Amino acid sequence: MQQHNVLILDFGSQYTQLIARRVRELNIYCEIYPYNKIPQDIQKFKAVILSGSPSSVRSDEAPHPDLSDIRAKKPLLAVCYGAQYLAHFSGGLVAPSNTREYGRANLSFIKKDEAFFKNISEGSQVWMSHSDTIKELPTNAIHLASTHDVFNAAYKIEGEDTYAIQFHPEVYHTTDGKQLLQNFLVDIAGVEQNFTPNSFAKTTITDLKEQLKDDKVVLGLSGGVDSTVAAVLLHKAIGKNLHCIFVNNGLLRKDEFSSVLKQYEGMGLNVKGVDASARFLDALKGLTGPEAKRKAIGRVFIEVFDDEAHQIENAKWLAQGTIYPDVIESVSVNGGPSATIKSHHNVGGLPDFMKLKIVEPLRMIFKDEVRRVGASLGIDKELLGRHPFPGPGLGIRILGDITSEKVRILQEVDAIFINGLKEDNLYDRVWQAGAMLLPVNSVGVMGDERTYEKVVALRAVESTDGMTADWVDLPYKFLQKVSNKIINNVKGVNRVVYDISSKPPATIEWE
Repeated sequence: MQQHNVLILDFGSQYTQLIARRVRELNIYCEIYPYNKIPQDIQKFKAVILSGSPSSVRSDEAPHPDLSDIRAKKPLLAVCYGAQYLAHFSGGLVAPSNTREYGRANLSFIKKDEAFFKNISEGSQVWMSHSDTIKELPTNAIHLASTHDVFNAAYKIEGEDTYAIQFHPEVYHTTDGKQLLQNFLVDIAGVEQNFTPNSFAKTTITDLKEQLKDDKVVLGLSGGVDSTVAAVLLHKAIGKNLHCIFVNNGLLRKDEFSSVLKQYEGMGLNVKGVDASARFLDALKGLTGPEAKRKAIGRVFIEVFDDEAHQIENAKWLAQGTIYPDVIESVSVNGGPSATIKSHHNVGGLPDFMKLKIVEPLRMIFKDEVRRVGASLGIDKELLGRHPFPGPGLGIRILGDITSEKVRILQEVDAIFINGLKEDNLYDRVWQAGAMLLPVNSVGVMGDERTYEKVVALRAVESTDGMTADWVDLPYKFLQKVSNKIINNVKGVNRVVYDISSKPPATIEWE
């Protein structure tokens, strides 16, 4: 088991996962649990953080956890809703704010010589996001900080290691947020900064050995970073008992099936290639809705694995490269209150007919952490630097129904775009890139002839872990060159556009 270290109680804020990201950046392991499912082994955690929430503490439906095993027994940091919760139920007063307090603010007052604000000065920028405000502090509270509009921006409880802040330290707009978290977790709570790639790999391999023993495991390889790192961890734990399968779902990038199989040669992994492209395309016939397509791809993915697993005598486990953002976006973490964004094909359990148990070595870490773990395992740098590619592949980059002809068109477009990024040394500037085939035809002119063909959108974003992302300002000359090459070489496309939307409010993929 990973060291427990820090527990984050989720009250439904979309920022909760960012708290985890910030804590992990300090080399401190943390886990998110819903406010109403506090772990039984709470005594093993060294500190607790309460997240924000879209709810108001004044509402009868507001989250109301039992903190009796935490308050005054563990170092506690209450963020936004958490700060209001402590005030509202401990003798303070929370009331509607005259104006919605949202966006950048600056600390106009900080209590001098307070360890909580070590290396943070007055004027430091913070990020507010709330509609209620704390009018009166709870019993035994000491006022620690203010902004121009929010007097009770931070406080602590006398006689406890309990601190509360009205702003969000996890959001990058809070310029000293990481420092503040370090002050609380390291200096006040005494949490050790020992969550490193090497420690994760060592602990995970030990846990896998204990969990799997001599059982056989089937793993779906995709050629991407996540499944590759998962495979190497499992291989180091159980060796020849790991059986890797790479499925061609007919929605891969151009020539990817053969190139990925070649990529794994020499890595010591037992890999079998399965071409099930016709089976996937049949299942997708006539489907146009994003969720319907994702679910069909997920269903066939499981069926193919079930077929292959039956050919491996005594296979008992299905391993997947699921990572933390997949879990967070697909379901509320551990059954918590955060809103579901979209379903992921490899999250949510197996159907009853499939007798394999699931093992997910990377389930609790983020993409950048996966890459660092991979580097610690000695995996090739070029493979670790490969852009993420969605599990459903081009199936969620073809808007509307899917046909083999549309797949061909998008594969050609995608290959020109990705190869162009590599040729112009732009590939490593981008976190993820791809092309979308739109359900739109547009009028064009080629030579002296009128055309009425497809529109494709190019997408390139920069990000750390995919939770948030910004579009990449690719050079106009590059976009012009790629656009010309696509239109001149891909039959069926006569218009190219570039997507300049950030996440949020958009997602990285279009479906």
